[in-house]
Amino acid sequence: MSGPRESLIYVTCVYAGTGIEKPDYLATVDVDPNSPNYSRVIHRLPMPNVGDELHHSGWNSCSSCHGDPSAARRYLILPSLISGRIYAIDTHKDPRAPSLHKVVEPENIVSKTGLAYPHTSHCLASGDVMVSCLGDKDGKAEGNGFLLLDSEFNVKGRWEKPGHSPKFGYDFWYQPRHNTMISSSWGAPAAFTKGFNLQHVSDGLYGQHLHVYSWPNGELKQTLDLGSTGLLPLEIRFLHDPSKDTGFVGCALTSNMVRFFKTPDGSWSHELAISVKPLKVQNWILPEMPGLITDFLISLDDRFLYFVNWLHGDVRQYNIEDPKNPVLKGQVWVGGLIQKGSPVVAEGEDGKTWQYDVPEIQGHRLRGGPQMIQLSLDGKRLYVTNSLFSTWDRQFYPELVEKGSHMLQIDVDTEKGGLAINQNYFVDFASEPDGPSLAHEMRYPGGDCTSDIWI
Repeated sequence: MSGPRESLIYVTCVYAGTGIEKPDYLATVDVDPNSPNYSRVIHRLPMPNVGDELHHSGWNSCSSCHGDPSAARRYLILPSLISGRIYAIDTHKDPRAPSLHKVVEPENIVSKTGLAYPHTSHCLASGDVMVSCLGDKDGKAEGNGFLLLDSEFNVKGRWEKPGHSPKFGYDFWYQPRHNTMISSSWGAPAAFTKGFNLQHVSDGLYGQHLHVYSWPNGELKQTLDLGSTGLLPLEIRFLHDPSKDTGFVGCALTSNMVRFFKTPDGSWSHELAISVKPLKVQNWILPEMPGLITDFLISLDDRFLYFVNWLHGDVRQYNIEDPKNPVLKGQVWVGGLIQKGSPVVAEGEDGKTWQYDVPEIQGHRLRGGPQMIQLSLDGKRLYVTNSLFSTWDRQFYPELVEKGSHMLQIDVDTEKGGLAINQNYFVDFASEPDGPSLAHEMRYPGGDCTSDIWI
């Protein structure tokens, strides 16, 4: 946390699914307020292929490699959710202009592991890289599991023991001192790639479970059914303190934060921690609108938890010094479907309709809703992008696909709590050289609170 302030941030930017036949790219954004290029894209690294859908990213090494003098946070791993490729990007030669180091082709992954639709990447203390995969090449969730790459990004095989693959895949986080890894569950690629259909939830094509594994052995020890309060559990994080046996998962469709924890007998349990009530709405596809918690993170000191409601349009800050009792400390609206000017209106219990007041930034009306977030190491600046997944963007926020994403910075009060939009920072991906692009996950060259795991 006391490291140098971030001056660059890497952002995955997507053309796949937008109608623009150009490769996705990694953008380098200048976030140094003393720089003449502050809040501008200063470099773009296009991938060599079209149609990848870059999504999440991770490092080849992180704090889990502590004590290994050969380990360096040099390569940014970019899994492609749709094509199945995995790119390794060299950020050391020139941090301001990263270069392509290696491509792991999907045929290589499928032939050796049967895995496809790669999503979350984490470095391991061994030097290997582990990537969760959401299905097989046909988009069936039953084929999902965890891919292992060695330090040279060669395919080693699967991490989990044979017969121990989860029912659905998405995100994962490990806590070595508790010999545990827990993964979450989005849905079958054959379903979510076509857009969100509520019937698919009833058909059992989306998840509501957490999968508890022995670490690093890869044995599925326990499955936690989150039930009707935990539909579509997406991002999952343990507290950063490696001695702690508790963490949270954001359940998108039911818009709940669920806390999981170890019980006295050594098994794992869960409870509802924060609930975002759906809003009664008019002029939308459903009579009620969930918040749709799509991303969250925990500050490095484990004091604050932040999450977004992609449909409602707000970013929230909770104090979690007592993880059993989160306390709302900050909230700011930066988009959403019920902002003033939208055809969608919320209806109160008294029958009166209302909409949120969302400020403009540098004359720009905010599009879409807050989606991915990244926090500065000192916890004082929260960066926000607004693209979820191109197919879902087109379904819920067509304007986002037409006009592109933007990236915001929110100032954080780490003493008393509180959030405020920084009016001096706005990155507009509407006017990119190849046309409007969709900005997703963000990483700093020096590591961050959503990729580093301590041992």
